[in-house]
Amino acid sequence: MRPLVTGKPFFAIASFAHRWIFGMEGCRFYGWAGFFFGCGSLITMTIVSLDRYLKICHMRYGTWFKRHHAFLAMLFIWLYAAFWATMPLVGWGDYAPEPFGTSCTLDWWKAQASVSGQSFVMTILFFCLILPTIIIVFSYVKIIFKVKSSAKEVSHFDTRNKSSHVLEMKLTKVAMLICAGFLIAWIPYAVVSVWSAFGEPNSVPIAVSVVPTLLAKSSAMYNPIIYQVIDCKPACAKSSCFKVLKKRKHYNTSR
Repeated sequence: MRPLVTGKPFFAIASFAHRWIFGMEGCRFYGWAGFFFGCGSLITMTIVSLDRYLKICHMRYGTWFKRHHAFLAMLFIWLYAAFWATMPLVGWGDYAPEPFGTSCTLDWWKAQASVSGQSFVMTILFFCLILPTIIIVFSYVKIIFKVKSSAKEVSHFDTRNKSSHVLEMKLTKVAMLICAGFLIAWIPYAVVSVWSAFGEPNSVPIAVSVVPTLLAKSSAMYNPIIYQVIDCKPACAKSSCFKVLKKRKHYNTSR
């Protein structure tokens, strides 16, 4: 939601004006906000995937993980994102308008101009994309193998433990789909950005660069859809409101 508030109004106004009209300071703010919330979202999903991995594959972990651990994890996530997003503002890297001119992002093209620019791009690619992606993939692959190997054990659980296991698996499925949606939305943008940074200058046509950007910006709409399809639908089906509507529909049909 916050990227929608801090970024989308600038993008919409600039799109109607057919150019960036907020100056370099506005460009840096827009770029900082986009990178801050994007990085924070990915690191959040990385921490969630680790939590799912530890709870499913190392069940004793769930007994000592308390609320204050969650607060510490949240503090780490946003300090981590703030650190990397602020680096371009203090001289390591920079923010610049995108090729189509209606939004701003990291200055990927600076990698072709200086060693400092190359080191910045390679560092953020590793710490803000490659490393989190490796952790996410590792966590869910281990979960899949664990679930397959323990399928027979679950059948011997009592009702309470079985319900708890089903809930954990449901939460894991939601988290897995959210991570997959985020990575599918952002990886094409990352590929085009890396190509712009280390490939031939102007080798990516402007029309081609727009598509990954729009796909990345669409990632904000995936989470509500996933929650609605997987999480909210069963709850709605069991709610008293749904039952009343169902009875009313049956009554009207019988009349």
